[in-house]
Amino acid sequence: MRNEVYGHFHPDERQFVDKAWEWVSHAGEYHEMKLTEFLDPRQGYILQTLVNRHPDVEVRWEGGSEDAERKRALVAPDYRDLTDEDMELKVLSISSGEQKFLTLEHGDYMGAILGLGIKRGKIGDIHVLEDGCHVVVASDIADYLSMNLTGVHRVNVSTEILPVSGLRTMAAKLETVELTVASLRLDGIAADVTRLSRSKILVPIKAGRVRVNWKVEEDPSCGLKDGDMVSIQGFGRFKVLEVGSLTKKGRYRVRVGKFV
Repeated sequence: MRNEVYGHFHPDERQFVDKAWEWVSHAGEYHEMKLTEFLDPRQGYILQTLVNRHPDVEVRWEGGSEDAERKRALVAPDYRDLTDEDMELKVLSISSGEQKFLTLEHGDYMGAILGLGIKRGKIGDIHVLEDGCHVVVASDIADYLSMNLTGVHRVNVSTEILPVSGLRTMAAKLETVELTVASLRLDGIAADVTRLSRSKILVPIKAGRVRVNWKVEEDPSCGLKDGDMVSIQGFGRFKVLEVGSLTKKGRYRVRVGKFV
């Protein structure tokens, strides 16, 4: 079965495909339930694809909010009612009385949490609010984070554990950038967004450190379109908001949003 679907995914994704198929097959054949860690949208797509291939398996998704990007999955036999199953989510509320606290960004919170030895799979969406930050986390690490997260980027903070019903969300902040590019190639647009030369942006692309819509993309000539999400390890991520008309010199007008 796995060999049949390998061709649909990047070779780097095979390890996750194997793991996901094990969850699915054990649910179908051995009636086991599996609550996963937080999955990104690409991993979610892979798992849902495999679930759809098995007639006796279902999956429930939960990330704390309707528009959550990162979600946990509960894989189970299709006869199980998953409505009231505990998805083991908590909200870590972070606050501070320091003025500099209001300047902290998504990456600051992420770095502080991962710096405590927490795996990325234990962390869901991070919502930077006007007066604090709400982080969706796996319930088994909530107490540890609450006791040990005392500072974020040299700012003293305090924490509180809330139920998922107490989650406050915030749409991601985007810094809009207007570009004119010769083509819609990945390397060209990414070079302009990151302010790297074309030759330097090829390094992370060819090293497999660039993802387009959460899928590894090693082809510099890959064309981008409206809505595409691009992440570059070490340089953050951006979204193609709009591909506009051509200039008089035949260049594309492109509007992108850099996540801040």
